[in-house]
Amino acid sequence: MAQEKDSQVTAAAVLAALSQIQDPDLHRDIVSLGFVSEADVNVCGDNVSVKIVLTTPACPVREEMKKQAQDLILALPGVGHAEVTMDAAVRSTGVGRGPKVIEGVRNIIAVASNKGGVGKSTVAVNLALALKDFGARVGLLDADLTGPNVPTMMGIPQGFQADSGLAFVERYGLRVASLGFVLRRGLPVVWRGPMIGTGVRQLMHDLPWGAEGELDYLIIDLPPGTSDASMSAAMEAPIAGAVIVTTPNAVSLEDAVKAVSMFEKLSVPVFGLIENMSYFVCPHCGERTEIFGHGGVREAAEELGLDFLGEIPLQVDVRTGADLGVPIVESDPGSPVAQAFAAIAQKVAAKTSVQHFFAEPAPAGA
Repeated sequence: MAQEKDSQVTAAAVLAALSQIQDPDLHRDIVSLGFVSEADVNVCGDNVSVKIVLTTPACPVREEMKKQAQDLILALPGVGHAEVTMDAAVRSTGVGRGPKVIEGVRNIIAVASNKGGVGKSTVAVNLALALKDFGARVGLLDADLTGPNVPTMMGIPQGFQADSGLAFVERYGLRVASLGFVLRRGLPVVWRGPMIGTGVRQLMHDLPWGAEGELDYLIIDLPPGTSDASMSAAMEAPIAGAVIVTTPNAVSLEDAVKAVSMFEKLSVPVFGLIENMSYFVCPHCGERTEIFGHGGVREAAEELGLDFLGEIPLQVDVRTGADLGVPIVESDPGSPVAQAFAAIAQKVAAKTSVQHFFAEPAPAGA
């Protein structure tokens, strides 16, 4: 830390000012949380530069926090110029407790539903891409062993590793693994429960997920239902949290509630519910139609005491992108659907960070 002797500004004064900034999820100030320390403050005359290191590059209040920090520093006597740099270092969840961690993976996020056809895999793929677009290192594991759809959605040929053996591949900046890579097209997987559990365990622990640098997030696309795959995933690695995908209609909501109950029994935190296929806007006349109803997921989340993570409209481009192997977040990041995924990704990242702090005791005096 460089500091001139005749400067009236001190690093301690800067930190005292910054301690007024509260993290909205953790309800503690950013200094006591360790987001900024004396080593991150540089004072030179009346110029002050500060680096704030957040727990995720997808922080939803990143820019708001940056402006608040600049204003607080500029309000200090003797400060003429303030420069605030925002950085991120994703912290691990679950290390040292519970099941065995996946080597090279800091946080595991499960995407689940208790009913097929609600767009769970679509959400998993686009959520992973949205987190990547914020600057995180992300992997995508297709744990739907009997119906792997991730290869098609990501534009990866079915069965192309049938002769070479399963390995993850890089696609759109993600590390992706799926049993579909070794299954030739049209070949079914007829496995009993124990075999499914073994398959999930091998996908999680036998692949070198961190060989090319640690992953901040591993998104696991679970099969629908309360199956062996979901239970095995929860028992084989510490899952930071689960995201439940459903459509607004009553039948899907009934199944979503069952999925919530399953994760609660498995002691896996449920981050919240996502309402997929929430509404359709006609591209010709602009009229909005709520094909499956609307708002039911938000109400269900409130009744369950969970967060409503967001609603994703029904759009033709989502389906065509999945069929062609170019997900909407990759093909059209400025579209309303892609922006909805981005907002959900920020909420999920924030909740993952909260889980890290729940796992650690608060510093003395915090």
